[in-house]
Amino acid sequence: MEFAPAAWLALLPLLYAISQRDISSRQAGLLGLCCGMLFYPLLLYWIVIVLGRYGNLPLWMSIPAMLLLSLYMSLYLAAFAALTNRLQKGLPLIWVAPLTWVAMDYLRGWLFTGMPWFDLAYSQFRTPLLIQLVDLTGHHGLTFMIVMLNALVLHAFNTTQRQDTGRPRIDLAFGAAILLIVLALSYNLTRFKQLEKQLSSSETFPIAVIQGNFSQDQKWLPHRQQQTLDKYLDMSLHILDTEQPRLIVWPETAMPFYLAETPRLEDIMLLTAARPELAILTGTPYRQRSLDGTTKYFNSAFFIDADGLKPEHYDKQHLVPFGEYVPLKDTLSFLGPLVETVADFSPGKSIKPVNCNGTRIGMLICFESIFPDLSRQQTRNGADLLVNLTNDAWYGRSSAPWQHLAMAVFRSVENRRSLARSANTGVSGFIDPLGRLHDLSPLFEDFSAFRNLPLVTTRSVFTFGIGHLFGPACLVITILMTILSVITRKKFSKKELYHVS
Repeated sequence: MEFAPAAWLALLPLLYAISQRDISSRQAGLLGLCCGMLFYPLLLYWIVIVLGRYGNLPLWMSIPAMLLLSLYMSLYLAAFAALTNRLQKGLPLIWVAPLTWVAMDYLRGWLFTGMPWFDLAYSQFRTPLLIQLVDLTGHHGLTFMIVMLNALVLHAFNTTQRQDTGRPRIDLAFGAAILLIVLALSYNLTRFKQLEKQLSSSETFPIAVIQGNFSQDQKWLPHRQQQTLDKYLDMSLHILDTEQPRLIVWPETAMPFYLAETPRLEDIMLLTAARPELAILTGTPYRQRSLDGTTKYFNSAFFIDADGLKPEHYDKQHLVPFGEYVPLKDTLSFLGPLVETVADFSPGKSIKPVNCNGTRIGMLICFESIFPDLSRQQTRNGADLLVNLTNDAWYGRSSAPWQHLAMAVFRSVENRRSLARSANTGVSGFIDPLGRLHDLSPLFEDFSAFRNLPLVTTRSVFTFGIGHLFGPACLVITILMTILSVITRKKFSKKELYHVS
C-alpha cells in the first residue's frame, strides 16, 4: 500500500502479454491465473494468522486454505485475461481491459456472498485528490481509470514501435480515453476544492472512539469480563475529563457478554446518568428467544444513554463465512469449531440508521465496510454519519488492518459522509467526507481520540443516483461484447468454410 503509484503501471506486463496476436485465450487465461497466484498470497498471507493462531489449525491446513482462497480470487483474474485477449482482437484494448476488469471485480464482490477484498482502487486510499470521482461511480470507477491508464501507456508504446507509419497515430478510441482521463482528473480537483470549502463551514458532531486493545485469545474469557468493562469505562472517563462528546464508540463485541441481560449495564448507565447529551455505542452479542423455543444470536451494536439500553439497535447483516456462521452447515459440519461463538450468528434485517441525540448514525460492523451497498443504503435511509465497529485482532500484526481501513475510506467518499472507526486493536480513527484520515491509532496499543466530525447533506450520484450501477453496467457490457464476439467468430468461420468448399 506504500507503493500506490505503482498501480497505475503495474498491469503493463500482463496487458502486454495477453494482447499479443499469437496468444490464445486459453494461454492468456493461464497467464492471468499465474499472475493471481503470485499476487494474492502476498495480499492474503494474513489468512494463515487467522486460521493458525486463532482458528487453531496447523500450518499444513492453514497454508493450503490461504492458497485455496488465493486460487479462487485468481480465477477472476484468469477470466479477465482470457476475455480481454479474445475481445481485443476486434475491439480497442484501451476500453476492453477496464470494462472486463471491473466486470470481474463486481462479479467477485457479489458471487457466493461476495469477496471484494482490496480491489485495485483501494490502493489509492492515501491520495484523496485522486479518489473524489468515486462519489459518481463508486470505487469501481477508479479501478476503471487505473486499468485504462495502464492500457493507454501500452497503446502509446505499441504505436511508437510500429514501422508501418511515419508518426504515431491518435485513433478515436485513444483520444476518447485520454479525454476521459482528463475529465476524471479535473473532476477530482474541482470536487475536492468544493467539498473542502463546504466542510470548513459545516455543522459538526463531537464524537470519540476507544480502542481497548484486548488480544483475541483473552477477549472471551469469562473472568476477564468485568476487567474489560472497567477498562472501557476508565478510558471513556479520561476522554470526558477534557472533551464533551455526544457519542463515545466502543468496538465490535467490546462487551464480550450479553449486555442486555446483565446487571453490568448499570455501570455504563452511571457514566451517562450525569450527562443527558451523552450516549455510548458498543458492540455486543445479543440473543433473541422465539415463542417456539428457538434462540437466534446476533452480532449487534447498542446505544446506552441516561435512560439505559435503547431498544433501537443494529444487528450485523453481512456475516463472515466460517467466522460467524458455517455455510452449508450440514455438509461442512467439520468446520464448526472455527466459529468462535457458542452458536452461529443470524443476519440482521434492518438497514435504517439509529437516532442518537438528533443525529442519525449508519452502522457498519466489521467487514461490512468492504461492501459498498450497505453504507449506500444506510445513507439513502438518512444517515448523517457512518460508524464502523470492528475487531481486527484476528489479523495480528499484519497489513490486513490497514487494508480493512483503506476500504472504509471509500465508503466515506462514495456517500460523502464522515466515518468514525473504533477497532479493538486498531486501526481506529476518523475519516472525513473527502477521504482524509485523522487521528489514526497504532496497532495493539490502548488508544482513544476525540474529533468534531463534519456533517454534510451532500447527495452523491453514487448514493442517490445511478452511480452504484457502474459495476453491474460493466458486467452487462462485457457479457454483450462476449456474445457479439462469439456470433461474429461463428459467422466468420462459416464464410471461411464456404469459400474453401
